[in-house]
Amino acid sequence: MAKAPIEKEYVIPGFEDMTCGRVKWPMSVIRLRSASSERLVALGSKILAAWRDYTDEKCFIFARTGSEPHNTVTPIARQKDGIFELDLVLRNNITTDEHPLGVFHPHAEIHNIKKENIGLIEVMGLAVLPSRLKNEMALLKKAVLKGESFENDETIGKHFAWFNSFSGNYTFTEENITDILHKEIGKTFSKALEHAGVFKRDENGMAGFDRFISSLK
Repeated sequence: MAKAPIEKEYVIPGFEDMTCGRVKWPMSVIRLRSASSERLVALGSKILAAWRDYTDEKCFIFARTGSEPHNTVTPIARQKDGIFELDLVLRNNITTDEHPLGVFHPHAEIHNIKKENIGLIEVMGLAVLPSRLKNEMALLKKAVLKGESFENDETIGKHFAWFNSFSGNYTFTEENITDILHKEIGKTFSKALEHAGVFKRDENGMAGFDRFISSLK
């Protein structure tokens, strides 16, 4: 994420001396840049306070249900070329019957690869995947190379639909199957980050992102 660029800049009233922008990233990230760490903290605190009370029904973002709060941020700070940077990743932990682990959490369709919540390291782009995948992918490779069906296998059957979603794009060999599976697991992890993004990277989501920034009076 540190290498991802700002794709849209904003001007926050009272903080015209700073850079504020939307980061080109699957999750919803605001990047602040300033030569002054104090100014960075001041604007970061303002954004956090505003986000904690922010609701946008068009994007299914609710600050609270009853007395339970849902909004927070994951902050990442760094210094680059003498300038302080603060990335604020907007988070929301609301749940529904369809998504009991969280609306902005990896969805059930990819739980075969990633079911756990997206934490700080993963927010930044480094996948922390369950250790079970090492053995499961080894068994899957053996089945594929032998031409065996694994749909009903109690260990790797969970991967059958996932594997079929891309298998038609490849011819598998002993030499390439590991790289292909690594690539497709990476794509699935990217999708997990998209699921965790509160403002989706579509027209409605980007309009919602702009509305939140506009609320920072």
